[in-house]
Amino acid sequence: MEYTKLGNTGLDVSRFSLGCMSFGDAEKWIHQWVLDEEQSRSIIKKALDLGINFFDTANVYSMGTSEEFLGRALKDYANRDEIVLATKIHGRMHEGPNGAGLSRKAIMSEIDKSLKRLGTDYIDLYIIHRWDYNTPIEETMEALHDVVKAGKARYIGASAMYAWQFQKALHVAEKHNWTRFVSMQNHYNLIYREEEREMLPLCKEEKIGVTPYSPLASGRLTRDWSETTLRSKTDQIQKSKYDKTADADRFVVERVAEIAEKRGIPHIHIALAWLLAKETVTSPIIGATKISHLEDAVGSLSVKLTDEEMTYLEEPYVPHGVVGPN
Repeated sequence: MEYTKLGNTGLDVSRFSLGCMSFGDAEKWIHQWVLDEEQSRSIIKKALDLGINFFDTANVYSMGTSEEFLGRALKDYANRDEIVLATKIHGRMHEGPNGAGLSRKAIMSEIDKSLKRLGTDYIDLYIIHRWDYNTPIEETMEALHDVVKAGKARYIGASAMYAWQFQKALHVAEKHNWTRFVSMQNHYNLIYREEEREMLPLCKEEKIGVTPYSPLASGRLTRDWSETTLRSKTDQIQKSKYDKTADADRFVVERVAEIAEKRGIPHIHIALAWLLAKETVTSPIIGATKISHLEDAVGSLSVKLTDEEMTYLEEPYVPHGVVGPN
């Protein structure tokens, strides 16, 4: 495993992080393909064995059960001081007023609930899952600052928003001398590159760590175009992200397959090697449901693409509608 600093911090994170949306109680979540606790533990244990120290979840994943599964597994298998634990806030956790969003009330309530579910005294990276259009960003940033000063989080990050929103949040924090975001968890892969327009240049300029989600486009970059899986058949979020551009995306996926075949390596190695070659990318988030998914991901660390291969992979891309912030 390789390690790198998270943005402009002294925090060392593995070059891949394990995304834990795949873990939880299926009856409490929109995805029917999530793994139960026993299956989840085997994936988490393997991640640790491979040297992954960075784990990403969210309060809303399977309505808190992802946090519970992860917390119990890490307690049994890992030294807490060696783990970088991230969770997120924004999604609806209960009906009625104040059940979602980034108000001071929601943040102060949800941080404590996440800590309890994870079985820990602090979160290493506390992330706002989306932009809250109904709460002043000043209120959100001050509340996050207070969470850090209370020792409940070490760093704060953001996810899936427009560059102007992220810049506004950074400015508000600087203006008031509040804790600043150190990371951006955004939607970025070979068939969705709209972040290259504004967000990635902003992150480079501001020394923000970039931890892309969906680095394999929900598996579409890892298999032959005609192949399907339970997730590809049932995951409505995946369909909403990629079905509209499938005709154009197919050409990119076929080039991944072509280079992989020439090199005699899995498709996943090509897709992740491309992402790791990007200067701004710190630690792509791998959502594994099989041990082999993790092993294949880590194997990509040894693959270095040539400039010609990078260009060949990128050439067929066409502009996409923005998916993620909205």
